[in-house]
Amino acid sequence: MQDLKPILILDDDYAEQVILKRAFEDLKISNPLVCLADGIEALSYLRETNNARPIIILTDLNMLQMNAFEFLKVIKTDEVLRQIPIIILSGSDNENEVTECFKLGAAGYMVKPLEYKNLLELIGAIHRYWTLSELPSSSLNYRVDSFDSPRVVVKQ
Repeated sequence: MQDLKPILILDDDYAEQVILKRAFEDLKISNPLVCLADGIEALSYLRETNNARPIIILTDLNMLQMNAFEFLKVIKTDEVLRQIPIIILSGSDNENEVTECFKLGAAGYMVKPLEYKNLLELIGAIHRYWTLSELPSSSLNYRVDSFDSPRVVVKQ
């Protein structure tokens, strides 16, 4: 069995979670998907030592309990968790929101497309980028060479 790192998806809209899961399946990205409703649930998941550390977090901007701004403020102050790349997937293209997310440490900000085929292109682009990207290993003790690659390089 492959030891794939999960992808964490934060969205308080269950229908959006289902659509994103379908997109990952259609693109044959085999990492486990962990779908949670908000930043509070995500922090609980991330702080549980038995849970696998996600390779990336994809989060909606506006969620009822803890939105992406609040989540970024908390996670980016944690020495270990701050290393996890966080991509905002939002329906908003408001320049102030985009700027604030980057100020708070988001690795990217993408506007969710309305058409499913465009969503597939977006998720595919995110997958390709993070497959090629080198992730810091200083506090994680590993880096994953790709989303769906089981090969893990241990820090020396």
